[in-house]
Amino acid sequence: MTSTISALMSKEILHTDRALLASVRDGNRKAREALARKVGNSAYVFALQLTGGSETARDIAQDSVLRFFQHLDRFDADRPLEPWLYQIVRNRVRDLSRRDRLRRHQSLDAWLEHGRPEAADPLADPAADAERSELRQRVWQAISQLSEAHREIIVLRDYHDFSYREIAGVLSIPQGTVMSRLHAARKSLREIIVSAGESFPDQPPTRRGDR
Repeated sequence: MTSTISALMSKEILHTDRALLASVRDGNRKAREALARKVGNSAYVFALQLTGGSETARDIAQDSVLRFFQHLDRFDADRPLEPWLYQIVRNRVRDLSRRDRLRRHQSLDAWLEHGRPEAADPLADPAADAERSELRQRVWQAISQLSEAHREIIVLRDYHDFSYREIAGVLSIPQGTVMSRLHAARKSLREIIVSAGESFPDQPPTRRGDR
């Protein structure tokens, strides 16, 4: 049931992206502004997750959006936008890392303020919410200690819900490598969290299925 709903949502998103792209290519200024906001927000969040620094992420997002629009005419409208956008962002992060030896920041508070909002629960327990918020912070602190390769694959799979095929496209690696690297990344993350005295589930929840 969950897979069916996710598939329908993905098709709806793809349909919306196609319509938006068509309007942009027809010269619709409002559509171009809407697309710029959409990809700008996504690029910023992903860059922030990879770097941990809000100023660096903002610069990367701006540059990525510029590159996105520079090559928009080459984009296949039958494909989803985000994997292509995230590939641009990832390449920009790596370029900066090689050139400037980008330093990772331990604090990811900025991302927590800009991350995907959770649905409000009128029956939520404030104490439980606070505990979950603290746990999310500790998990992100642990993620910041992962290698670049492990961090980006955890982010793509568990926080952006990308399929194995989409991750393979973003990272330019075979799907089999995606699976083995993701397994290694989760193992490393588990070891970091356990060494800090925290508990960690054996298997994270599956969002869109292993496809």
